[in-house]
Amino acid sequence: MSPLLAALWPLFALILGGYTLRRAGFPSAAFWPGAERLNYFILFPALLFSSLAAAPLDNPALGRVALCVGLVLGGGWLTLLLARRLFRWPAARFGVFVQSTLRFNTYIGLAMVGALFGEAGLTLMALLLAVSVPAVNMLSVHALTAEDGMARGRFLLPVLKNPLIIACLMGILANLAGMDMAGGVDNLLSLLAASSLPLGLLCVGAALQPRELSGQTGALVLSSLGRLLLMPLAAWLVVRLLAMPPMESTILVLFFALPCAPTAYVLARELRGDAQLMAGAITLQTLLGMLTLPILLWLLG
Repeated sequence: MSPLLAALWPLFALILGGYTLRRAGFPSAAFWPGAERLNYFILFPALLFSSLAAAPLDNPALGRVALCVGLVLGGGWLTLLLARRLFRWPAARFGVFVQSTLRFNTYIGLAMVGALFGEAGLTLMALLLAVSVPAVNMLSVHALTAEDGMARGRFLLPVLKNPLIIACLMGILANLAGMDMAGGVDNLLSLLAASSLPLGLLCVGAALQPRELSGQTGALVLSSLGRLLLMPLAAWLVVRLLAMPPMESTILVLFFALPCAPTAYVLARELRGDAQLMAGAITLQTLLGMLTLPILLWLLG
């Protein structure tokens, strides 16, 4: 078995396992929403905090990563704004296209990078998330509230309350302050972080909704092409333009090829977006990602 296949098949097995368990009613229908909240508010923030608190923020890769993320996200955002004017999308629909094109499934990304590149890859991924998580969340909230006059409190509150942004900011502050993680704190964070990725992948599978794939085929295909083809292509062009090192290039292109995160559905529902279209886009991208991600990694290798 190739190292690439050995690294990837357990991740997709967990996703399929989560889907199977949810449809079998095990352990119960009430378990999965609670598991998602536990992971989103505690376990995954612990992973982000511990990664950033120990990350070398003086790493010269930080500037290159930030520049690459800024160029690719900026290009994607401008393209979506032009598409909105062309197709006259309302905010409810525009927000779905923004999220399905710009948001990323961090559970799959961190699990894959950790399996392929180990601690060095996870450190780089933590820097990448510190730059991209706040930016993507602000763009998503802006898109979904674009027709509400952009009341400042309505725009800022979901961003400031986002546990992933809070964890990133706290991790960076702890790093800059030289906070000591001795006395068992580091072990506690490691245990919480280690629980996050397998539970997150199971929840990704449990959240799949194939029934939402019927109808709006054109919109679902368009969003999937944008996320799984055009965004990684843009990232590949940028990393070549910036002549980035091999591992950084691979991780950045992989990052922009990740399917949309299930949390996009929660945000779309809370801000009155087209939640049905959002659920269909998440499901289709996750299913297609099981095919496109291995092909992409093979091409990059």
